[in-house]
Amino acid sequence: MAKRRKGRPINGVLLLDKPYEMSSNHALQQAKRIYFAQKAGHTGALDPLATGMLPICFGEGTKFSQFLLDTDKTYQVTAKLGIRTTTSDADGEVVSEKTVDVSEQQLNNALETFRGTSKQIPSMYSALKYQGQPLYKYAREGIEVPRESRDITVFRLDLLRFEGDEVDLDIHVSKGTYIRTIIDDLGELLGCGAHVAHLRRSAVGNYPTDKMVTMAQLEKLLEQAKADEIAPSVLLDPLLLPMNTAVDGLPAVYIDDMSANFLRHGNPVQASGAPADGLVQVYVTDSQNAEEHEFIGVGVIDNDGLVAPKRITVVEAL
Repeated sequence: MAKRRKGRPINGVLLLDKPYEMSSNHALQQAKRIYFAQKAGHTGALDPLATGMLPICFGEGTKFSQFLLDTDKTYQVTAKLGIRTTTSDADGEVVSEKTVDVSEQQLNNALETFRGTSKQIPSMYSALKYQGQPLYKYAREGIEVPRESRDITVFRLDLLRFEGDEVDLDIHVSKGTYIRTIIDDLGELLGCGAHVAHLRRSAVGNYPTDKMVTMAQLEKLLEQAKADEIAPSVLLDPLLLPMNTAVDGLPAVYIDDMSANFLRHGNPVQASGAPADGLVQVYVTDSQNAEEHEFIGVGVIDNDGLVAPKRITVVEAL
């Protein structure tokens, strides 16, 4: 007999406002404990020194976390000019200190070079892997390994404040963009060095910022449920967003129950109105109520124009 998993089989996405100095994995494990969830995964780590939006997928929602990893992000960052560090943030050792003699015009000219599409070489202190090990492990041992540059896009970069040696920026970037690297490159371009003093992720894709919840709020709801002698799920589960929010933006197709059964068994199916290629959200229509649709996952259009399974949810056995 298969070992039964500990926890509740809940599905959905929690928009956690990750606290300062907590690792993303620690935040994930804490949220999983509070929800008593069987399965959970986050959608792209934030540095311990960074705060802000960390979507956590529960249950079948973990199948769609990759789509959030691949989406664009928005950050607010405070750069400290005049000091360059090993990690390009306030946690690293000081590499150099220089006098800051930068005008606002010089700063604006430098910022302009980062807008649009460019190549970026990931930091040695990133979590990218080389020969099976994350780069930051090599960096901590003083080992420099080759890293390939990759295309990034800065969709928007707004200067919010420039006072003395501090610069506040609001920056909307494509997946895989390292803000620390942008700030380090900015400091080198200005000739004075720079590092990230504060970093906050305000948005992931189109997720609404007003749906973010803090760890303190979750703990408080858990305590309230205990005090009121009700199941914590009564207060906690309404905070979860539906799984399909992780694939917002993909075109949707609708199939019937029979086709859904075929799809769940690995077979491609026909869906009217499907695009010529690419990924699609897949919904099952209710034969009794045409306006009711159940999200069952993501499909991909194959060479025959059929919808083949890509990430399909599993029906819980009763």
